[in-house]
Amino acid sequence: MTLKQRLYDLLEGGNREEPAQRLVDGLLAVLIVTNVVAIALETVPGIEAAHAAELRMFEWVSLAIFVTEYLGRLWVCTEHVPLSRLRPWTARRRFALSPFMVIDFVAIAGGLLATTIGVDLRMLRIFRLLWLLKLARYSPALISLGNALYEERRSLGAVVVIMFGLLMFSASVMSLIERHAQPEQFGSIPAAMWWAMATLTTVGYGDVVPVTPLGRVFGGFVTILGVAMYALPIAIISAGFLSQQTRRDFVITWGMISRVPLFAQLEPTAVSKIASILRARRYPAGFEVAHRGEPADCMYFVVRGELLIDSGERTAVLGEGEFVGEVALLYDSQRMVHIRTLTESRLMLLMKQDFRSLLETEPALRAEIEAVVKERVGRNGLSANGIAEAELAKAETTDKPPLV
Repeated sequence: MTLKQRLYDLLEGGNREEPAQRLVDGLLAVLIVTNVVAIALETVPGIEAAHAAELRMFEWVSLAIFVTEYLGRLWVCTEHVPLSRLRPWTARRRFALSPFMVIDFVAIAGGLLATTIGVDLRMLRIFRLLWLLKLARYSPALISLGNALYEERRSLGAVVVIMFGLLMFSASVMSLIERHAQPEQFGSIPAAMWWAMATLTTVGYGDVVPVTPLGRVFGGFVTILGVAMYALPIAIISAGFLSQQTRRDFVITWGMISRVPLFAQLEPTAVSKIASILRARRYPAGFEVAHRGEPADCMYFVVRGELLIDSGERTAVLGEGEFVGEVALLYDSQRMVHIRTLTESRLMLLMKQDFRSLLETEPALRAEIEAVVKERVGRNGLSANGIAEAELAKAETTDKPPLV
């Protein structure tokens, strides 16, 4: 691997399981947060006066690191598969116009202007707050939230229109009710909009309040409407975010299940039913997940991390997307391997009792599974117990332990 390829893996590779990349991402994230804290401390007169030199030095060092990171990303972007077929200059120009790179450029440019120009342009330092948006590079959850906002943009736009209409309605009615009692606060619709906004958002500053009986009754009605209406965006965003998380997990789960020979020939609806009964588990590094000789009660899918499989005679390592324990779903057998986590791991477990209960309640799925088992047994000329022996033979040919 060349230096350019290695640097690409560290900056843009996306393999968060690699310790080196996790370290780089963590250090950059800490630097971003520390810069935001420094911006806040600069506004405190005592701290600014006592530590001005240290704050300026920290700002220069941070800018140097971020400029280096920006140039490094531009240099290695040609390793990205969608850009690798373009000319280097075209690829870098297109990459520089991507959202994250534009954010990086604006934040760096603002910091450089504020630092290098002799005039005290403190407003330009606010651009350094844009570095907070860089944190989305290192958080899949933030990316999912951004995708949720984009996908729900039409629903959110409709809510904004409804809110604006409710704001105008409340201000108009209150202006008619209170304009004679309080001409300065409610003499016009624009003047009454301040009260309407404070009431609908349930902030209730108390600087402008209705004084007439009818105005107070209407004010209470508007407050109730505000509680109901301003909860809509939260519900829409929450549903969109949950949908993004569920969709991502389902894609990963679907890919793992479809790789299992037992399920490879099933219809998509059958695979989705199996995916719905998986149980998520997290294990620390070095945890003994299963022991040889104990009853086999489930199969394991590796979502994240690595498992060490030890059959006594040989060992193998299973990574993301791989599985172990297929035979346990069909037969009352014992584990023939030890299973231990090498790193902190997230596994999906398909329990034998859940799987068999699903087959009892889904005759069509049971028929599909039985057809697959019958076809495998007939093709190999094996008895039911012989499938486990076939898995042993497969392990010997692929240099992996038996998947039981």
